[in-house]
Amino acid sequence: MLLGECRCTSRLLEALCGRRRVRVSIMKLPCSFYCSLWFLLLLGAGSLLLLVHLQDLSDMLQQQTPGAKLMVGPRWPIPKEQSFDSAVVIGINLGGGFHGAPGVEMSSNASLPTPSPRQPPAFQWLPHPATPTSGDQQAVSTGQPLTKRHRKLLLKSGPVTPSGARSGEEDSRLQGLAQTQASRRRLLREVCAKYQPGVTERPVSRRQVSRVYVEDRSGLLYCEVPKAGCSNWKRVLMVLGGSATSTHIIAHDDAHYANQLRRLDAFDQAGVAERLRSYTKVLFVREPFERLVSAFRDKFESPNSYYHPVFGRPIISRYRANASRSALSTGAGVTFREFVQYLLDVRRPVGMDIHWEPVSQLCSPCLLRNDFIGKFENLKEEANFLLRSIGAPRNLTFPDFKDRNPKAERTSSSITQRYFEQLNSTERQRAYDFYYMDYLMFNYPKPFKDLY
Repeated sequence: MLLGECRCTSRLLEALCGRRRVRVSIMKLPCSFYCSLWFLLLLGAGSLLLLVHLQDLSDMLQQQTPGAKLMVGPRWPIPKEQSFDSAVVIGINLGGGFHGAPGVEMSSNASLPTPSPRQPPAFQWLPHPATPTSGDQQAVSTGQPLTKRHRKLLLKSGPVTPSGARSGEEDSRLQGLAQTQASRRRLLREVCAKYQPGVTERPVSRRQVSRVYVEDRSGLLYCEVPKAGCSNWKRVLMVLGGSATSTHIIAHDDAHYANQLRRLDAFDQAGVAERLRSYTKVLFVREPFERLVSAFRDKFESPNSYYHPVFGRPIISRYRANASRSALSTGAGVTFREFVQYLLDVRRPVGMDIHWEPVSQLCSPCLLRNDFIGKFENLKEEANFLLRSIGAPRNLTFPDFKDRNPKAERTSSSITQRYFEQLNSTERQRAYDFYYMDYLMFNYPKPFKDLY
C-alpha cells in the first residue's frame, strides 16, 4: 500500500512539473519574439545610418574630384507652354532641358528618335552649379553633377551669382531679360497678324527650315543668321551636342564646314513637326543696315576665293562703266554702291545670298513662331540667359571672340553710317524698304531721319 501511495505521489509530481515546464515555455515565447523585433529595428536603424554616410561620401567625392561623373535619376522636363517670364525667375530650364542621354543609340532614320518634352530621359548628366570658367576650361566633360539637395536649392532660388547668392540687382536683370523676350514675341505676333495673316496655318516646306540647326540633347532649334553671331552659335551647338569639348578650340572653318550639326530639313515630315512643336526655337537678329555693311566688308573688302569670282565679277560687269579687264577677271574691288545696286535690282545678275537676305525671309519667323528672339547688340548677355534657361551646363558660356579678319574693326553703327553716306537719299530709302519687315518685326528704329 505504501508502495502504491509513492507511485501516486510520483505521478502527481511529474504532472505538476510538466505543467510548470509548459508555463515556462509559454512565458519564454514572448521574450524571444521581442528580442527578434528589437534586432530588426536596430538593423534598420544601422542601415539608414550607413546610407546617410554613403551619401555624404558621394557628395565629398563630387567636391574633391571635379571630373567625376555620377549617374542620377531622371528629371521631368518643364512643359513647353511655360514662358521665359517664369522660367528665368525660378531658375528652371525651358524646353525640357537635355533630351536623351549620352550613349543612346540614334536610328539611321532621320525622323528618329521622336522627341517629346513630356517624356523624361532615361538618365542624364546634370551640370554643376558652380561659377562658369573661362578659356578652355569650358569643357562640358568637366562639369560636376548636381546632388539632389543642390538641385532642390536651385529650383527654389534660381541661378546664382559668382558669390553664391543671387542679389536683388541680379533678380531685376533676369526679370528684365524675361520681360524683353515677352515684349519681342508679342510684337512679332502683332506684326505677323497684320502683314501675314493665317501664315501659321500653312504647311512648312523644307526650304523654310533649311537654315535651322537641330540640337536634340538640349531640345534647341537655332536659325542661322549670318553676321549675327552664327559662327559662335555653331560652336555652342557643337559643345552641347558632344562633338567638341570647348568653344575655344573650334576653328572658324570647322564651325561652318565640319560641325557635324544636322539641319531641320534632314528629318522627315513627322520629325520636323514634332521638333517645331516641342523644341525651343531660337533666333538672333542684328540691325539690318549694320548687318549688310558687315557682310559687304567681310565678303568684298577682304580676299575671298568664292564671293569675288561668283558675285564680284557679275556685279562689276553690270554696274560699273568702263570696268578694267583686271576687275572683270578677278571680281575684286566691288564698291558699296555697286553692291547696293545689285541688292536692289529685281533682275540681279546673280542670285540672293544668306549673308544679306532679310531675316524675315531667311528664317520665316511668322511661320515658325520663335520662342526666343535675341539681338546681336546684346549678344553675350542674352545668349547666356538662353543657355541657362534651357538647362545647358553652367560652365558653358557664349564666346565673344572674333576669329575671322580679327584685325579688322567690328562693324558698328558709326561705320555703317559712313558706308551709307556714299548713297543718295533715294538709294537709302530703297535699301530701307528692302529690309522694312526686319525693322518692323524686330523693333529697330529708322537709321536715318530722312527715311519714311
